[in-house]
Amino acid sequence: MAVLSSPTETAGAGLTTTEAPFIEQARESGNLFIQQPYELYSEANQEAWRALYSRIGQRWERYANPQFLRGVESLCLDPGRIPRLTDVNRFLSPLTGFQARAVSGYVPSFLFFDCLRNRQFPTTITIRRRDKLDYLPEPDIFHDIAGHVPMHTDKAFADVLVRFGECAHTAAELVSGIRERKARVRALTSIIRAMARFFWFTVEFGLMRSGGGLKVYGSGLLSSYGEIEHAIESPEVQRFPMRIEWAINQSFEIDHYQPLLFIVDSFDHLFSLVGELERWMKDDRLSNVAPGEPAVSETDVESFLVGR
Repeated sequence: MAVLSSPTETAGAGLTTTEAPFIEQARESGNLFIQQPYELYSEANQEAWRALYSRIGQRWERYANPQFLRGVESLCLDPGRIPRLTDVNRFLSPLTGFQARAVSGYVPSFLFFDCLRNRQFPTTITIRRRDKLDYLPEPDIFHDIAGHVPMHTDKAFADVLVRFGECAHTAAELVSGIRERKARVRALTSIIRAMARFFWFTVEFGLMRSGGGLKVYGSGLLSSYGEIEHAIESPEVQRFPMRIEWAINQSFEIDHYQPLLFIVDSFDHLFSLVGELERWMKDDRLSNVAPGEPAVSETDVESFLVGR
């Protein structure tokens, strides 16, 4: 796939989520993997980063897991400036082999997991508006770089992500043996939904036991000023030890704080759970999970059918 590297819009247009001509041009040109045109970030974009970063630091110290805090330090993130992905990768790659890779938008499911398998993390380069700091229905560079990537500096967690990618390849291989297309699509849709739910309740919204009590390791929580505290402190949140059969059959909604969260003991524990998920897949236990969110698009299904 071609890489877009020469921005053509006027300076000052910015790289604001849903408002960036550079991103629209990339999508129209069919370029999913792109470069980060750093010169296009406006001062308003930089102000949004500063506001997001400055207010969440104390909550990280209180609620984030120790591996995340070490990751933030290892990446040398600048509270005052949106990071350059080249700088992030300069610190990240020697630690676990992972790299942040800029994308123009949604990455189809198989391709996303395949990137993880190859130690690449699809990374959004736009940033939310200064007046919309508290909620964004889609990822931005703060969510991806400040929420996800510090975890990628930890070897055990990085291995978990690679294991997810291997599971996607297993899924593609398994359904390829189903001769009738309708049955193949039906089974694959269920498997993708199960994987997405498991990923949501772990990598995005997971909690972990520690000597200091429950800590957050899910990036959706780590990048949310309000929800990181809510996840640990609120009596409204149900918190249970991770059970695969619960997670894969539990739908979720993205437009409010999560009422149900799952707890793992360690990243080694999480790695073993992903392996168990793959065994369930091979035993045909993911082919008929409960319906509901998340929706599985035709694009996601096709990415598995043609991606193997």
